[in-house]
Amino acid sequence: MEQNFSSKLLERAVEEVSNLPGIGRKTALRLVLHLLRQDATQTNALSEALTTLRREVRYCRVCHNISDTETCQICSNPKRDSTTLCVVENVQDIMAIEATNMFNGLYHVLGGVISPMDGIGPSNLHIQSLTERVPKDQVREVILALSPTMEGDTTAYFIYRRLMSLNIPELKVTVIARGVAQNNELQYTDEATLGRALAGRTPFVGN
Repeated sequence: MEQNFSSKLLERAVEEVSNLPGIGRKTALRLVLHLLRQDATQTNALSEALTTLRREVRYCRVCHNISDTETCQICSNPKRDSTTLCVVENVQDIMAIEATNMFNGLYHVLGGVISPMDGIGPSNLHIQSLTERVPKDQVREVILALSPTMEGDTTAYFIYRRLMSLNIPELKVTVIARGVAQNNELQYTDEATLGRALAGRTPFVGN
């Protein structure tokens, strides 16, 4: 059912909000009307936070995580195990793994997975920087914590082959246990299941 707006300003705001993932026009209208009912300082604070985020946000030069500085807090933390590297698809996956409190290594964000149907190939991801980082930082274990989907498995296999071509005898490549349901994205897995999957990781079988 098409919505009839009495205000072009309202219509534009709803249109912009409905462009967000998972937000339909009805939900967008409800959110916009909610903001209109709030004190102007709250709406202005939200607007300022988003504008500042867009203008000042950076990506860590080491792991590609979202950061306020050139190097993120995780990469610059001397208490983290720099010899263990967890490869994830996106920033949300780091947040999910950190919530388990069961991993003390570092991360590497790919920025997605290989998906020819979507026009995403290896060159569109942060795979080259990963293969450069492993020998440079003397990484001893790479954990492939990718979603158990066809695209995730394809990406894991591609990375495994690239890492093996480095010929580092002491390098171990592992994959999180299949406690994560098939076809589920990592970021939507509950903390207990994800924690067990990390703890039960196994050597990657390249076949």
